[in-house]
Amino acid sequence: MADERTARIEIRRSPDITAVRHAVARAMDSIGASTLRRTRIVTAASELARNVLVHGDGGHVELRIARQGPRGSGVVLTFRDEGKGIADIELALKDGFTTGKGLGMGLGGAKRLSDEFEVTSAPGQGTTVRIASWLRRP
Repeated sequence: MADERTARIEIRRSPDITAVRHAVARAMDSIGASTLRRTRIVTAASELARNVLVHGDGGHVELRIARQGPRGSGVVLTFRDEGKGIADIELALKDGFTTGKGLGMGLGGAKRLSDEFEVTSAPGQGTTVRIASWLRRP
């Protein structure tokens, strides 16, 4: 049987990105993640929260701590924004692609840092990105 806890964090201003980082770090600590694993998912979350704010006109993240049978414990993050959406997701995942002034590493970097990664978007309908980090049972 799964033991789950969830939280929702609004992303409307720059300090909200810091709040996301801290909440994700606490969640990873609560499941016993290593420093490296915690740093990887906090970095991915920070990039995605920044995307929500800068490119998505704000939104939120739903943070879920899951404790499940064979998958072990994990942190699942679902970022949702209210922006214009992504016309070409495949292109947006390529390193170096940017619609702003950044380095174009956000989506692709978040994908590489996560155990699971899923993005859905359509022009005019915003974007949802779901990532997860799992601690496997021995």
